Amino acid sequence: MKDVFSIKDAKLKIEHFCAYQERCHEEVVSKLWSMKMNPEEIDQIIVHLIEHNFLNEARFACSFARGKHRIKHWGKIRITNELKARKIGQTLITLALKEITTEEYIATFENLAERNWKSITENNALKKRKKFCDYMLRRGFESNLIYDKVRELENDQ
Repeated sequence: MKDVFSIKDAKLKIEHFCAYQERCHEEVVSKLWSMKMNPEEIDQIIVHLIEHNFLNEARFACSFARGKHRIKHWGKIRITNELKARKIGQTLITLALKEITTEEYIATFENLAERNWKSITENNALKKRKKFCDYMLRRGFESNLIYDKVRELENDQ
């Protein structure tokens, strides 16, 4: 990697970076810093990316929420926290979470819960319950859903 990029080279490199996959502003700024761009150049490039639709925070948030839910099976809490960590505003987070239908969300939750419950080989009921709840909470699902499901699963045994 070269040490110094001209604005033109940096724009081309960052356009490719953004075209490859949706990015949030923070990721792009961080990449530009790593390319040793100064703050004025960074601002100029960010404006260029937004004007040419390479960078769109709403599109990023929606794509992120859909992908993390469908592929990684994350719950809304985890998705919200991850978006906040990327400095995405609450309005966009709310918009992004609307990308996941209630039916799809519940179906994912049910499948993940059933699969996880069956995979835990713990004989001690309390330890099994704790492992299950901890796993589902780490995935970012709401505690009321988890506790209702664990009661249902325990009664089915």
